[in-house]
Amino acid sequence: MQAEPSEDAVDLFLAAFNASSPAYVTELLARALTSDVVFWGPLGRSVGVETVENFITELRAHPEGPGTVTRTTVVDAPGEWARYSWSYHNEAGRLLLTGTDMVHLRDGRIDQMVVFAGDLAAI
Repeated sequence: MQAEPSEDAVDLFLAAFNASSPAYVTELLARALTSDVVFWGPLGRSVGVETVENFITELRAHPEGPGTVTRTTVVDAPGEWARYSWSYHNEAGRLLLTGTDMVHLRDGRIDQMVVFAGDLAAI
C-alpha cells in the first residue's frame, strides 16, 4: 500500500529535523515544501524554504542539545489540508516539546504550514 502524498510530504518535512547534515536537510525540505511555502511558526509568519530551514537550525540549537522529532499520530488529510501531531525529545530521550501542525498541500508538497507547539489549556 502506497502512502498518501500528504503523509509523504509530512514525513519528509519531519525527517529534515533529524537529518545528519545541513545538505540533507536542504534536500529533504526541497522535496517536502514548495519554494514559496508560507510558514506560521512560534515567532510569526515567514515565507520560503530557507526560513523553514532556519527554524530547524534554531530548534536543533536547543539549550538541551539537538533532539529528534517524531510523528505521534496518523496524518489526517481531508482533501488538500492535513494535520498531525509530533513530539521532540533530546538525545537522552527526555520530552521537550509536543505539538500539532496543519499543512496545506499543492501538487504533493506543503505550501502552507501552521505549527502549534504545546498543549491547549483546558477551560
